[in-house]
Amino acid sequence: MVLNGLSLYAGAALAVGLFEQFSPGLVAWMRVAAAAVILLVLNRPGIKAFLGRTGFNAAVYGVVTLAMNITFYEALARLPMGTAVAIEFLGPVVVAALGSRTPRDWVSLLLAGVGVVIISGAQWAGNSTGVLFALAAAVMWALYILTGNRIAGNAASSRTGMAVGFTWAAILSLPLALWWWPGLDAVDLEPVTIIGLALGLGVLSAVIPYGLDQVVLRQAGPSYFAILLAILPITAAVMGTIALGQWLSVAEVIGIAMIVAAVALRRP
Repeated sequence: MVLNGLSLYAGAALAVGLFEQFSPGLVAWMRVAAAAVILLVLNRPGIKAFLGRTGFNAAVYGVVTLAMNITFYEALARLPMGTAVAIEFLGPVVVAALGSRTPRDWVSLLLAGVGVVIISGAQWAGNSTGVLFALAAAVMWALYILTGNRIAGNAASSRTGMAVGFTWAAILSLPLALWWWPGLDAVDLEPVTIIGLALGLGVLSAVIPYGLDQVVLRQAGPSYFAILLAILPITAAVMGTIALGQWLSVAEVIGIAMIVAAVALRRP
């Protein structure tokens, strides 16, 4: 999960640099589409993998992942990385709480909820739209965990499921990507540079972290996986500070600390 976070938010830092050229939604599409191309080349799934219940489950996973990326990047364009991830983390906390049975579990959920409220409140006055996008990303992150668990049966099936899912997502959302496309005349980058950045984004922000997600999901199950994701807000805050110079306020640091404390209370 530590490697996951480092790769994921290094890619997110790269994505922030692309926001000057492309809309956040288009950058998110590039991320998933590039990952689809890479995974198709590496895994070469057969036609049957795209059809039937297996193909449907993979497609749902891919579309949910793309929606999570779009809403997260829209939040990232408006909020510090650590703040956006901390608010988004409410989704995994809710997934973890689905199996809650003890007072300790409910205290954990309360801590996480208060932490998100503190972080959201610290940003709401200045950027309510960013907070709403982060909350939407939280919903998508919860669905990502649940749909990802359906394709995490074994290493081979999860790799195939990712390739198929990302391909379906990229194809189904292609009209949206074309609508977002600003045209080469409006972009300062060369086409080769754009392709290279998209592939780098796909590797750092999709192929590596989502592949590691499947490994952890198989080992831990969805509930404990959601708990382990608590590492990510800390990683995002550190990466945002180092790579983007985004320093957090005292309130935001307190909110993140409460979310991490909430996760520490939960046990597998």
